Amino acid sequence: MLVAVRDGLLVCVAPATLPAAVGEFTYHVRARFPPGWRVGVGRAHRGPGGVVTSYREAAQALELADGLRLTIDVVKAADLLVFPVLLRDRSAIEDLVNSVLSPLLEARGGHEPLLETLEAIFAAHGNQTAAARRLKVSPRAVTYRLERIRRLTGFSPDDPTQRFTLETAVLGARLLGWPPTD
Repeated sequence: MLVAVRDGLLVCVAPATLPAAVGEFTYHVRARFPPGWRVGVGRAHRGPGGVVTSYREAAQALELADGLRLTIDVVKAADLLVFPVLLRDRSAIEDLVNSVLSPLLEARGGHEPLLETLEAIFAAHGNQTAAARRLKVSPRAVTYRLERIRRLTGFSPDDPTQRFTLETAVLGARLLGWPPTD
């Protein structure tokens, strides 16, 4: 194993044949550093160029996790492969986000509580009670917010196709830092 510092990141290079190395590295990071550290894991690639590719994937995974507001300690690039794909066609994801979510900007109380509600619903797999617990509001408040979202956007998280569109738009909004601040 090789441990080094690069671009302000603590980097650990381990062979793919040692899958337990990530857990061991994470354990030592947690034991020696203050809370708030995260571990980014790139995919396995061959040779010296593969080490560089894996490092870039791990660093990008950490950036994506920050943009998506993920709270996990170990971020695996393999788990986030869809997001670079979405961002490759920036104009398409911007169009999706603006087309689907722009009506939320007109909501009384702002768009953020509605976006947070959608994120909680998606994280809770549609369970409104679990989403309410996450948000620290009543289930009735979640139901009310979801109805506002349906009325404003025309999309419902209960419909599978519309749910996918809404979830992709919300994730895209987080990745893009939408809405832009003036």
